[in-house]
Amino acid sequence: MDLHRHSLAGTLRGLAHIVDSVAFSPDGRTVAAASRGGVVLLWDARTHRQLTLPLEAHAGSVYSVAFSPNGRTLAAASADGTVQLWDVNSHSLLGELNNHAGAIASLAFSPDGRSLATGDIGGTVVL
Repeated sequence: MDLHRHSLAGTLRGLAHIVDSVAFSPDGRTVAAASRGGVVLLWDARTHRQLTLPLEAHAGSVYSVAFSPNGRTLAAASADGTVQLWDVNSHSLLGELNNHAGAIASLAFSPDGRSLATGDIGGTVVL
């Protein structure tokens, strides 16, 4: 939505399952969306063009995505109890965190980008 004009700004297509999370990169140029199909897609926010093939390394639904403050890393939290860290430019998997016993429903980077907070469906928050 274009909030100034109160109108639809565009539609981003490509996911075949329920979308649980959407995030803008800090510079506003990229949009990421997480889906129950276990994939994350990235689009150019201005042209609405899909930037990647689906990022599909999770074994379960992806419930949350967040960009690091510098916009270089995308974190994706999943029902499989892992967080995957993706390089936004190369679309390559940087690593995986598995500090939860159950599905991770939300995540957020600290303002300096040095820490990541994750919350699971059991009520546990991990830093």
